[in-house]
Formats: sequence, C-alpha cells, structure tokens
Amino acid sequence: MAFHAGLDGKEDRVGRVKGPSPSTLFRICATAEAITWAGLIAALILRASHLTDSAVPIAGGIHGFVFLSYCLVTVFVWINQQWKWGIGVFGLVLSVIPFATVPFEIVMVRRGKLSADWRLRPGGEKPEGFPEVVQAWVLRRPLLAVLLLLVLLVVVFLVLLWLGPPIPKP
Repeated sequence: MAFHAGLDGKEDRVGRVKGPSPSTLFRICATAEAITWAGLIAALILRASHLTDSAVPIAGGIHGFVFLSYCLVTVFVWINQQWKWGIGVFGLVLSVIPFATVPFEIVMVRRGKLSADWRLRPGGEKPEGFPEVVQAWVLRRPLLAVLLLLVLLVVVFLVLLWLGPPIPKP
C-alpha cells in the first residue's frame, strides 16, 4: 500500500487505512535508527578527539528516542506480519548493532516478510489475542494511539535519562 496523506484512521476507497504501510513504516524507522547511530558515533569521535563534549548528550538523546521508536515499530510490524519469534527477536537485537537495521529491512523486503497491508485494519481480519486486539485498536484510532504512544515514549525516555547513560562517564 502506498503512503496516504493523513493518519486520521479513515479508510480510502478500497478500505485501506490512510497512513504508511507496514513496509514503509518499518523502512522509515530502520533508516532513522541507522542515521542516529551515525550521529552518535560521530559525537563519540568528537568527544574522543577532545573537540567537544556537548554533542554526545544531544546525539545520544536523539538516538535513544529513535531506538525506542524502532523497537516499538518492530513489534507492531512483527504482529501484523505474523513473523516467527526468531525473526522478531532478531529484528530487535539488531537495533543495538550500529547500522544493522537497514540490511535487516532490505532482507525482509526481499523475502516477502514486509509485503502485506495492515491485516487488522477496519474491515480486515478479526484480531485474535491481546497483541492483535491492541493493534486493531491502534489501526482504528491512529491519532489517539499516536498521542498515547508519544506520551509513553516520552515517559520511558525521561526515565532512561534519569537513570543515566549506559556507560558511566570516565
């Protein structure tokens, strides 16, 4: 499905939810995760070169937020595409390896693991189990879901910032 303007949850003429397809959404997040890895690595190089210390908190914060977003989108797409556990977990694990999310996305497209539309969209399949019920609700109320998701991501992000960086400063 091609990207449709707006995420208002209304369906187009052929019953598809407006918004990015699972493939497009996953590609955006996988690419953003890799780009923010580059920013974080560049900031760490600047700090190691004694050029500036101020870039690491900024790049780290942006990367942390995008990392959380990628993980959430990976689980969301995993549910929709009905990936086996190994594939879904592998997609999550690759998020901690610099630049690994983009090759993963490419392989998933080539193997046809990102080809479907949203299964649980309005008028689509009936959800089975709690994860699918949640996904169906999100696809029916995308604006509310995005707002709640952003609040959740900000809360998780702030808690992680409060806990401090994963590696203490020397």
